[in-house]
Amino acid sequence: MSIKVLLIEDERNLADMIAFFLEEEGYQTERAHNAREALQAFAGFKPDIVVTDLMLPETDGNELVQSLRQQSTIPVLMISASTMLNDRLRALHNGADDFLCKPFSLKELDARIKALLRRSAICHPDKPIKEDKPAEVVGHVSVNEYRRTLFVNGTEIEVTHIEFEIMKELYRNPGKVFTRNELMDRIKGSERAYLDRTIDVHISSLRKKIEPNPKNPRYIKTVWGTGYKYVI
Repeated sequence: MSIKVLLIEDERNLADMIAFFLEEEGYQTERAHNAREALQAFAGFKPDIVVTDLMLPETDGNELVQSLRQQSTIPVLMISASTMLNDRLRALHNGADDFLCKPFSLKELDARIKALLRRSAICHPDKPIKEDKPAEVVGHVSVNEYRRTLFVNGTEIEVTHIEFEIMKELYRNPGKVFTRNELMDRIKGSERAYLDRTIDVHISSLRKKIEPNPKNPRYIKTVWGTGYKYVI
């Protein structure tokens, strides 16, 4: 099965080069050069992963990702010439799953795409999707790994790809203390590219979605000097 990549890049020469490389690697690509084209392509092309530039005409990549997140939780890889930590953190806050700084190796781009897809059902076509499998329940949170869905008190909660992976690891091991490095290793493997503090960004976002009081978390606890644990 050919993986479908929606590439959103306003520099047409760069978009052509990236698309040519990805197609040579066996991906099916669709190109868009602005947010309007991207949203139209997203609806019709139904990609498995989105690769988008941060700086786009009219609407920037962060606003585009927010719009996409209203429709889907598929992996999103942000690319940008910016090397500022704040830009990376903002992209993660807004729903991106990974961030790659320009200039980058096309081989690294391929590795980042594969790293994200390995943790989605796309890379496991032989694994059946059992729609009727009940969600498992730990405390007031339920996780259905087959459908990659998260519920809080019976209500489905929209989460990003990485947020789901973090919640899945915590949920599988209630009471276990994970260091930031352990969480990054489990969700990103050898391709992890960020300072471990970015885990804090995803944890903060998760808390806002599952905790009755995110400022005084009941379920995802901070273990000072070490990392995090999930408490039933």
